[in-house]
Amino acid sequence: MPPTYPTGPGPTRQQSSEPSYPGAGEPSHPGIPAQAPPTYPTAQQPMPPTYPAAPQPAYPTGPGPAYPSAAPHREAPAPPLAPPAPPAAAPDADHRYISTDQRRVHISAHQRRTDATAVGNLLLYLPNFLASLFVVTLVSAFFGGLGLILVLAWLVSGVLVFHRPTESAVARRLLGLRYPTPQERERLEPVWREVTARAGVEGRTYELWIEDSDDLNAVAAAGHIVGVTRFSMNALPSGELAAVLAHELGHHVGGHAWSSLLGYWYALPGRIAWRVMRAFGRIVFKVSRVFSCFGVGFVLLVFGAFAFATISTLYGLPLLVLALPYALAAVSRRAELRADQHAAALGFAPMLATVLDKLHQADQQQALAARAHNGGVPLQEPSALSKLLSSHPDHHTRLHHLQPYLQPSR
Repeated sequence: MPPTYPTGPGPTRQQSSEPSYPGAGEPSHPGIPAQAPPTYPTAQQPMPPTYPAAPQPAYPTGPGPAYPSAAPHREAPAPPLAPPAPPAAAPDADHRYISTDQRRVHISAHQRRTDATAVGNLLLYLPNFLASLFVVTLVSAFFGGLGLILVLAWLVSGVLVFHRPTESAVARRLLGLRYPTPQERERLEPVWREVTARAGVEGRTYELWIEDSDDLNAVAAAGHIVGVTRFSMNALPSGELAAVLAHELGHHVGGHAWSSLLGYWYALPGRIAWRVMRAFGRIVFKVSRVFSCFGVGFVLLVFGAFAFATISTLYGLPLLVLALPYALAAVSRRAELRADQHAAALGFAPMLATVLDKLHQADQQQALAARAHNGGVPLQEPSALSKLLSSHPDHHTRLHHLQPYLQPSR
């Protein structure tokens, strides 16, 4: 037994080491290989490196022809996407739409100014102010020691023009405006943001209001109110709506809105007194007619003496009241032209011209409707004196002042 172990393993190690690792092992030795061959072939049966090799060629070959065939189908729809670009540019060329994308806004140092129109408006209201001061002083005389406090309170009350709650009351009660709904605010705010961005003005300084009207109109009132009709908001494209809002912003920036309201406020006591005197004079005149011509002459003599005393005391300033309506209307027409120039300088001249054309067509349609209602008889043309009382320039005058902004730049 001992000699058998050294002689047997010697050759078997050399023979088994060479064939077993490279391949399958040799079944020539009946002693030991009887156990080794069954073990190694069974481990080498799942040898399928064929599985990793088979999927690798299978994936590229399958999708390979599919991808090149799909690539030309993706490139085919690309040409139809190019034509929609010209229609998008067409509205801009038509000056009806503007871009309302948010961008950085440069706020100018001077948000407002008081131009010559606003100063002239205040100066023209001076006689009315003096007449109102005279009326307030007469009324305060009935209150004894409190009369001076009443006069001072009236003089300081002009500050309420810039008081936000007072402005809201004016907007609701006097102008018939209301706050916009969330849907209306979504429509107005992008356009308003573009207008204020071009003007370099802080848009949150002003409040947007809505007037429930079917007319094409807008209003700038008090110190911070910008109102627009529901029809203008819904019917006008963004570019034309921006031109309307830029026009009203011009009234605020130039000081036209607050100067007009301030002058109207301080002229109110004098106007109320004038209406009371006119109503009282009509009653007295009707009563005097009962006493024949003598009573009428007596009334005219009394009122003439009072008018002469007032004129002589105030150095003839009350006579200016007769010419004030015409002067104020002229200043108002000038303010409208200044507001048009403000909107045109911001780049809204073509849009504003389109809006003015629409306003002119609406006026003509109203004139035709009134003529049809009058049985086809043309209405009487307004006289030259009545045209002087108009607060807005005529259509051709406004377009004439817009011509420098409508000409193409060279």
